[in-house]
Amino acid sequence: MSDIIKHATAESFDADVLQSDKPVLVDYWAPWCGPCKMIAPILDEVAKEFAGKVQVVKVDVEQHPDVAARFGIRGIPTLMIFDKGQSVATKVGAVNKTDLNKFIESNT
Repeated sequence: MSDIIKHATAESFDADVLQSDKPVLVDYWAPWCGPCKMIAPILDEVAKEFAGKVQVVKVDVEQHPDVAARFGIRGIPTLMIFDKGQSVATKVGAVNKTDLNKFIESNT
């Protein structure tokens, strides 16, 4: 697990994501989710590559279901990009690194 990736809670979500001064990629996940485990190493790589430009934040939907409900998360993994406090793009399901990079670059 990368130390660049933040783990948001219901209490820290607004500060970590909505009030961030740079775009934020949020990964809604759960420990039992196979596809979530598959993309975790990709998120680590992307967090390092986009360090200083995009913050990567993970939200465990099992521990913080209110955050998931607040943004209409129905399936995981769900990746959302927030910019200036607004959700600007959403992708549901596991993605490969190339597609994740395109998703970030086209929405930040």
